Amino acid sequence: MRLPVAAAALTTVAAAAAALIASLPQGSAATVAETAGSAALPSVNMEAAVKAAQIDPRRADQTLTPGAKASVLLVEQALRDRKLLDAKWVDGYFGTTTVAAYAKYQKSLGYTGLGATGLPGKASLVKLGSGRFTVTRTIEPGARVAYGDAVVNARTQKMLAEAKRLLGRDLPLDQGSYNPGGDPTSAGTHDGGGVVDVSVKGMSSATRTSVTRVLRQVGFAAWVRSPSQGDWPWHIHAVAISDTDLSAPAQHQVGDYYLGLDGLAKRGPDDGPKVTIRTWEEYRLR
Repeated sequence: MRLPVAAAALTTVAAAAAALIASLPQGSAATVAETAGSAALPSVNMEAAVKAAQIDPRRADQTLTPGAKASVLLVEQALRDRKLLDAKWVDGYFGTTTVAAYAKYQKSLGYTGLGATGLPGKASLVKLGSGRFTVTRTIEPGARVAYGDAVVNARTQKMLAEAKRLLGRDLPLDQGSYNPGGDPTSAGTHDGGGVVDVSVKGMSSATRTSVTRVLRQVGFAAWVRSPSQGDWPWHIHAVAISDTDLSAPAQHQVGDYYLGLDGLAKRGPDDGPKVTIRTWEEYRLR
């Protein structure tokens, strides 16, 4: 039977496509098929999900983090289907219950310590989404590197380097990251990555404010700390927003920063310079 012209054309295109795939080097055909399959899956914006996981647990209400709902829902649905989250909490709000469920999932993968705080990391998020969703706008802290006498990760190092470039001055540290128990007054904020205390030795009050402003501009939640606030000398405390190696106390400080607070235990109003809040990734895309 003679096919209609349109049907015949489609058949010819399909046959040509099949022939092209068959002619590809070994393994390429599978890659094409996998790519076509993944294109049909919804995507989780990791930047948005991580941001929500820092902010939502610190809210006094159920306000959703702007731009994060669709991604958080996909994460929560996957956690629900793994019997880690009750269906009533699948709401697009990455609150304490969802954080706890994600931490259980991370522990089920064998993660401990900083790898199981409930803040999504790239590896665990990709694994959670296998066959369900793809992961876009990924965040990676990178390797641990030396910064003077301190240790930071590669992402934090880049952020500090950009702040130094903008300021035209060095930014020596009083304390770096990955320093559990190094300073009891830090309340665990330096236990993980992304957190530094910048030395203000020789800085005037105006300079301290300027440095804090620039640190905020490149993606840190940063505040000038004074001896009147706690048992510590003058310094600038800076937390790299959305660093997936953040300790739980540091995550809370980021959430408070977004909510206009000072990151201290009493949760007072933010006393730092006002800037548009951006992550490092958002700063680079501005």
